[in-house]
Amino acid sequence: MKTLCMDTAHKFLVIGLFEDEKLIAKTSERAWKQQSEKFFPALMACMEQAGWCADDLDEIVITEGPGSYTGERIAMTIAKVLCTTKQKPLYTISTFQMAAGSQDRCEVILDARSNRAYVGICEKGQLISECIKTLDEIKIDAEHELIVGDIELLGHEYEEIDFVKNMMDVKPYWKKIEHVHLLVPHYLKSQEELVKQ
Repeated sequence: MKTLCMDTAHKFLVIGLFEDEKLIAKTSERAWKQQSEKFFPALMACMEQAGWCADDLDEIVITEGPGSYTGERIAMTIAKVLCTTKQKPLYTISTFQMAAGSQDRCEVILDARSNRAYVGICEKGQLISECIKTLDEIKIDAEHELIVGDIELLGHEYEEIDFVKNMMDVKPYWKKIEHVHLLVPHYLKSQEELVKQ
């Protein structure tokens, strides 16, 4: 089973190729507002490293958000085109699940701008809850929760996350998309706020 994992929803460009859940090739780099330019060269480099072409893929998994209004749409659009034209199954996970992986319990924070963050609670790969909080509210949480993600917002040094590994680790919670053409990004912000981004 050949799997393509992709994420462009937040600050990173994440691509992973797995064969029978064994990592074959990957890229994971900061690419804030550059995902659209960097995506295809990075994907082609991974496919070349693996010796695969699009017809070899058996399934695709992407993050559905939350994240950047434009960023969420990049990997999603590419996945929808590939899955529709090649008749491959498409699965989604939350951006929170990709950041948390299979840890017992943690709070994931992702920069939502304006002194706020998207917040998700994950337990062993499953998303339990999600919302938007101010950074002051999150600082209170930090006293009793393991927090991962954009922790530099709280004044901590950023800790690397293996996003590609995490996407495969949460496979039991992948959601299969039955009607690929109806898939839309998952936003936590109001439509009014999204227009202002």
